Amino acid sequence: MHALSIPTWIIHISSVIEWIVAIWLIWTYGELTGNRNWWGLSLAMLPALVSAMCACTWHYFDNAESLEWLVTLQATMTLVGNFTLWVAAYLIWRSTKSPNTVEPKPIKSEQ
Repeated sequence: MHALSIPTWIIHISSVIEWIVAIWLIWTYGELTGNRNWWGLSLAMLPALVSAMCACTWHYFDNAESLEWLVTLQATMTLVGNFTLWVAAYLIWRSTKSPNTVEPKPIKSEQ
């Protein structure tokens, strides 16, 4: 555990805890609103959580060469997480659009 300083460990661990809390809060919001797209967002956050846990694990074991595969897994989960979060955000945005929305018409001048 000599790879990181104590303040850096505090930041790493608190970030993981914050992410877990955010996933839980977003899931709860989805339940309260009845909008399942918010559940999708909370599930879409899981790859990023796995990525963070890979980083913490690798650092915990002093960046051991035998665990370098965790670095690849972390990078992969970050990439996957970015795409899943993008899709989830798009689905939430799309769910806010009413199918009955009338496009505004330009105002004609009275000249």
